[in-house]
Amino acid sequence: MLYIDANVFLSAALYDDEEARLTREFLTDIAGGKRAAYTSVLTWDEIVWVVKKMLDSARAKQEGKKFMEFPNLVLLPAEPLIIDNAQNLMEKYNLKPRDAIHAATAISRGIREIISDDPDFDSVKELKRIPIGKFL
Repeated sequence: MLYIDANVFLSAALYDDEEARLTREFLTDIAGGKRAAYTSVLTWDEIVWVVKKMLDSARAKQEGKKFMEFPNLVLLPAEPLIIDNAQNLMEKYNLKPRDAIHAATAISRGIREIISDDPDFDSVKELKRIPIGKFL
């Protein structure tokens, strides 16, 4: 099982380099049911926020809708227990709040690998971070 960080979706949406192309192929595999993938509902917020900031509101709405309709991607809720665990992870590993929520979400479901280019996850002993370029 793989947990997908928001920056995977952002790479595919915002960039047009080789890594973004490979990321889009990876996401196509998930959409086609070739890979099982999970992420937090928080990922929607990150995608919409960053795309709006870097591009515009119309594109942000488009990417948000595309994410919410993404086939075969399991969206995991940010329940109070997840937030409680995120608080503990934030304190233990000095994580940013969003990273702590992603980590707590993955860990709560027994997911031990996170696809992300965010090195902050490297400190989380319960997870193994796989950079986008190395996974693809």
